[in-house]
Amino acid sequence: MTRLQRIAAYNVCRDADDRLLLVRLSDLTERPGWWTLPGGGIEFGEHPENAALRELREETGLAGRIVELLAVDSIARPITIEGARHDYHSVRIVYRTEVVYRELHDELEGSTDHAAWCTRAELDALPLVEMGRLGVRLAFGAA
Repeated sequence: MTRLQRIAAYNVCRDADDRLLLVRLSDLTERPGWWTLPGGGIEFGEHPENAALRELREETGLAGRIVELLAVDSIARPITIEGARHDYHSVRIVYRTEVVYRELHDELEGSTDHAAWCTRAELDALPLVEMGRLGVRLAFGAA
């Protein structure tokens, strides 16, 4: 089985109404329809903070400012890509990010297809991937 490793950067963004910004995974992903934090893979030579802010712009249209490092997380699990099984390890760097530009829009033709500010009650009803659940814990101290 092939071993794959990925390093990614994510954003925990809360607004004045105490909502958390999430993005929905598209059909291009392993779990379409599930929700996660805005973020994604760090490009070769890219600083993790710059990657987090780039991904925030790409997936939501929002500009942000990194406030602080919240967590460095790791997950290892099997995944399937184009019918082939792989051992997958992801290192995820998570930042608290302040949104400084607020015109929300959806990513077109990418790994996400919808961005939304979600209340705590809405979060309870959404299917969240591991990174989404971690984002809720970091934002609100809950599961």
